[in-house]
Amino acid sequence: MARPSSKHASLKLVLICLALLGFALIADYMWASSSRFSYSLSIASNWAPPYRSDSSISVPTKPDRINPGKGEAAKGGKDDNPGRALSATFADLPAPELTWKKMATAPVPRLDGAAIQIKNLLFVFAGYGTIDLVHSHVDIYNFTDNTWGGRFDMPKEMAHSHLGMATDGRYIYVVTGQYGPQCRGPTAHTFVLDTETKQWQDMPPLPVPRYAPATQLWRGRLHVMGGSKENRHTPGVEHWSLAVKDGKALEKEWRSEIPIPRGGPHRACIVVDDRLYVIGGQEGDFMAKPGSPIFKCSRRNEVVYGDVYMLDDDMKWKVLPSMPKPDSHIEFAWIVVNNSIVIVGGTTDKHPQTKKMVLNGEVFQFNLDLQQWSVIGKLPFRVKTTLVGYWDGWLYFTSGQRDKGPDDPSPKKVIGEMWRTKLKLIL
Repeated sequence: MARPSSKHASLKLVLICLALLGFALIADYMWASSSRFSYSLSIASNWAPPYRSDSSISVPTKPDRINPGKGEAAKGGKDDNPGRALSATFADLPAPELTWKKMATAPVPRLDGAAIQIKNLLFVFAGYGTIDLVHSHVDIYNFTDNTWGGRFDMPKEMAHSHLGMATDGRYIYVVTGQYGPQCRGPTAHTFVLDTETKQWQDMPPLPVPRYAPATQLWRGRLHVMGGSKENRHTPGVEHWSLAVKDGKALEKEWRSEIPIPRGGPHRACIVVDDRLYVIGGQEGDFMAKPGSPIFKCSRRNEVVYGDVYMLDDDMKWKVLPSMPKPDSHIEFAWIVVNNSIVIVGGTTDKHPQTKKMVLNGEVFQFNLDLQQWSVIGKLPFRVKTTLVGYWDGWLYFTSGQRDKGPDDPSPKKVIGEMWRTKLKLIL
């Protein structure tokens, strides 16, 4: 048998090399396409479009609780990539644009105020005008004619901010809170307001003072839980209740109840279909600077969370799906419509590099039937401790502290503006 010539062997070797090179190029292209598809699928599965009724938003990992000896909080929150600048707006979530209309501005600007809606009236209480000035009166907004009026004074002993508050539809129960400007101490005083006569009455004081506790009427009892302890920073988990009816206390002392799983202030507390829900909040807050004669506020570490708890028939706490992102300063920033809880604005985790406070500018919906969160819209600006109402299909918000601008979510101006938009829920 004749051996192949050297020329034919060389040609065959070249063809084999070209075939191997072509195969490698095809394999590389297929791998890259697969990687891009895998990355796209990962993003889609983690952040579903907020306007789809069949989608749900996956929840970011919860931050560690405050622990001065452990974790990033103790290390000053060092960034894993110190050479990379993180956008100031990194925490903003995609959300549908809403059409907002500016309504009548409140008589005074308010931060950390309180509000209760009864029918077509929004009763707006207390709050900071500035860090050195607090309000001690009530203003009333009428949804039907877009007017403010009916101002009247609060009791002299009543707290000026960080109040706990609930209503039965006529009487408004006001519990504990901070007395005075800056970061002064809390009071345990409790009052009830008859909104028809504008008369105030004393109630049994809370066993100990609290800042911004979760407060709600449930099954004939006024429930107060969480908040911050007397130093304004340490989270409280205690839970008390008091039997009340028609603006009167039926007991002389508060009763201890099951503690809330996670303590802290600035959370929404809501009753829907005989279920009590506690949503969002934070651990830690500003404290009075040691030795300051005016109790000057000094910032401490805060951990914001989006936890959701429900108290069931057996008086046991049940954990529900967390909010789309951590959210605090929302105690009066909620409404209930068509078996959904709607929450407006708030604050989220501080910026990991600049350490500045970051405000929220989203409108969140929690569908109680589906047990599912959605982001259903954007506010005209980010805002915390805003006061929310709902009337004739319109979502309203007023007061609070807004951001510095579209590109800077840190807090700046205390406002009294009133805005509204037609509410569109995901059903």
